[in-house]
Amino acid sequence: MTKSVFTDAYPILLELIISARKSAGITQLELATRLNRPQPFISYIERGERRIDVIEFCVIMNALGIDARIEFEKLYTKLPSDILI
Repeated sequence: MTKSVFTDAYPILLELIISARKSAGITQLELATRLNRPQPFISYIERGERRIDVIEFCVIMNALGIDARIEFEKLYTKLPSDILI
């Protein structure tokens, strides 16, 4: 199995995170501050240089004031059918 960061599906996750942050009207710096991390941490995530797991996804969504379950459902519906085996 190929790591998800190298599949066509991972950019879908990244776009969802970026879109959620922008829709919330929050900068990378503001999000990083909420997570008690430096700003490059968010940049690395959004560029796909730092892979996140499902727990980190939930923490990020919470920091944005967004229900992670709803965003995960959005993600799931956008995933390519070949990985939903």
